[in-house]
Amino acid sequence: MGTRWAASPLPADRRVPGHSRFPGRRARLSAAFPGERLVVPAGRLKVRCNDLDHRFRPHSAYAWLTGLTGEDQADHVLVLEPAGPAGHEPVLYLRPRSPRDGAEFYRDRRYGEFWVGRRPDLAEAAQLTGLRTEHLDDLGKLFTGSQPPTRVLAGVDPFVDAGRPSRDPLADGELAAVLSELRLVKDTWEIDQLQLAVDHTVLGFEDVVRALPAALRHPRGERWIEGVFDLRARAEGNGTGYTTIAASGAHACVLHWIRNDGALDPGALLLLDAGVETDTLYSADITRTLPLGGTFSPVQRQAYELVLAAQTAGIAALRPGARFRDFHQAAMRVIAEGLADWGVLRIPADQALAEDNGLHRRYTLCGSGHMLGLDYHDCAKARADRYLDGTLEEGMVLTVEPGLYLQPDDETLPLELQGLGIRIEDDLVITSDGARLMSDALPRTAEEIESWMADLLS
Repeated sequence: MGTRWAASPLPADRRVPGHSRFPGRRARLSAAFPGERLVVPAGRLKVRCNDLDHRFRPHSAYAWLTGLTGEDQADHVLVLEPAGPAGHEPVLYLRPRSPRDGAEFYRDRRYGEFWVGRRPDLAEAAQLTGLRTEHLDDLGKLFTGSQPPTRVLAGVDPFVDAGRPSRDPLADGELAAVLSELRLVKDTWEIDQLQLAVDHTVLGFEDVVRALPAALRHPRGERWIEGVFDLRARAEGNGTGYTTIAASGAHACVLHWIRNDGALDPGALLLLDAGVETDTLYSADITRTLPLGGTFSPVQRQAYELVLAAQTAGIAALRPGARFRDFHQAAMRVIAEGLADWGVLRIPADQALAEDNGLHRRYTLCGSGHMLGLDYHDCAKARADRYLDGTLEEGMVLTVEPGLYLQPDDETLPLELQGLGIRIEDDLVITSDGARLMSDALPRTAEEIESWMADLLS
């Protein structure tokens, strides 16, 4: 097995997509922590069952700093080594290609080339990334002898966490926060990647509508819907950015319904929350609520139009300098006023919206949006003053997704409203004077949805 193998180098001109962006990102991180070693792992393989691992996706911070997004990045670690006035030298510790003079390439089921495919060698990885590369086996040497102040993106790789001589949770937490905060504003390349994810997601929603006749006939039609969308996601990109929610009828009242094991009723609604993740790991996040029979009933339309009005108000509140919380509050005012007009809220909307009340949340519950990027709930470790309590800036990408979740057993509701779940979610980028709707290729109004579905099913 160790003889008569021809040379098979990778193309010498290969670079990671968007490679010119990554030095600037690392420089911004370097400037935040002068003189300190920064350790950012890709993460480890996780067992799904027995000797089968889950499909690997590197940590978003690692991908943002290196451009490396493939399944072959398991266990790899980026280290920013302090380099005096020059800032930091980035060094990539990786497991190189299995040499043909050993047994790993054909015996190791986790890392052997015959089992999981080709990895770059050290020189090829250096060409791909523009980084100095070292063998992963040498990573442990970093944590011996005299140590500079060191911060680790903790909780990502247990071997890195365990191998360091000491830990400062506050310092590590600050590194995680800064890595999130640096990603809040997207550059033009990132926005293009997100638009690509959105465009592929639109195709997936169209696929789902065309597949409705078959899904309606299947005893687990929700699974059929999930499979149709996930096929598009896997064909066009890395897969889905999160587990697809295909929730019909009262299942749509479960915010994160992913069992997707229900039958479809042509008189009910389908809440489809799904997003394609690109090969560069940027994810869309879009929700539409569709009438499975092609048209909304009067009650369904009434509820849908309230949620649409709330989303429209939220979108109108997006602009540079606005508080992040403004769009949620604008959407919730519309929801509360609508519920009061229906007689569902038995107190005035202003009273329900007061901080010490919040009764309207019984019917809407969650927030109305979040940042979007490499994670579909992006930049989650950012400190509150930069994100939740911060202000919007040009280049931020976020979702606006108010919803009504009228539980099937809620006795405060009239019978005709019980079991209705509606969410409308779109992806937007903050511009110099407002926001651009990235997902405008999908219809939003009830009339547009009915016409769109009719065209796709004709």
